[in-house]
Amino acid sequence: MRTYPFMQVDAFTERPLAGNPCAIIFEADDLTAEQMLAIAKEMNLSETAFVLKSEIADVRARYFTPAEEIPLAGHPTIATIHALVERGDIALQGDYTKISLELQVGPIPIELYKTETAVRVVMNQKKPQFLATLTPDEVMPHFGLTAADCLPDATPQIVSTGTPQLMVPVRDLEALRRARLNTATYPAFRQCAGFFSPHLFCLQGATDQGDTFARHFGVPPDTMEDPFTGSATGGMAAYLWHHKLLSKPTFTAEQGHWMNRPGQAQVEVVGPPDDIKTVKVGGTAVTVMRGELTI
Repeated sequence: MRTYPFMQVDAFTERPLAGNPCAIIFEADDLTAEQMLAIAKEMNLSETAFVLKSEIADVRARYFTPAEEIPLAGHPTIATIHALVERGDIALQGDYTKISLELQVGPIPIELYKTETAVRVVMNQKKPQFLATLTPDEVMPHFGLTAADCLPDATPQIVSTGTPQLMVPVRDLEALRRARLNTATYPAFRQCAGFFSPHLFCLQGATDQGDTFARHFGVPPDTMEDPFTGSATGGMAAYLWHHKLLSKPTFTAEQGHWMNRPGQAQVEVVGPPDDIKTVKVGGTAVTVMRGELTI
């Protein structure tokens, strides 16, 4: 039997029991992938992070859903870096600190901004890849919607900033609220189309502060709906900027409010629409639990 320190952190929020929860397992270098997946199933959160030593970056992490490993994810990144700062494993260099984090897709830059009340963690996602486009008729019925619910003159597309995700622009909040995953047809559609998860969004916030609002679905053993999805927020930002659906490259993304887990991220797209270099997705986090895992 061995014990591993762990924390549970709510990401993309300034208060506990909001945003998206993530379990972080420290000193995980001797765990196998099979053990990591079993622990992620035990935690039963949308993702569990495992912190390891890195030879090419300041720190390394692996992220698992209850079903599989994910190559890049947003809320585990925010949560993991927050936890490492709180533990003293990452030392802040004044008001601004830059480190590197090794993920399955390779190292990414992480920027830390110290404020009076918190540390804002900003992840720099991978250069966007704009992959297959699909018609609204192909996509919308899998979410209980019709082609008319798609944002006019926009087309669903798979976009990857480290993880390939299906971007589904809908016309308004009302259509987004009606979305329901068709569990009978969706798994085969996902496998055939070749994306990790779907991100449905509209160009309205849930509050006056938001510019976009989104919903992100999964199928068991993963969670049916994710409170806040940082990697897909990056893909969404790249999609909107690339297709000239944003008037400026910075905005506030909201998600989770209808689940009573409101989350918010500050987003910046770097580069012109036809040559985006990176997408920065940032937010704060709150620790809600500390303990030891025994296996």
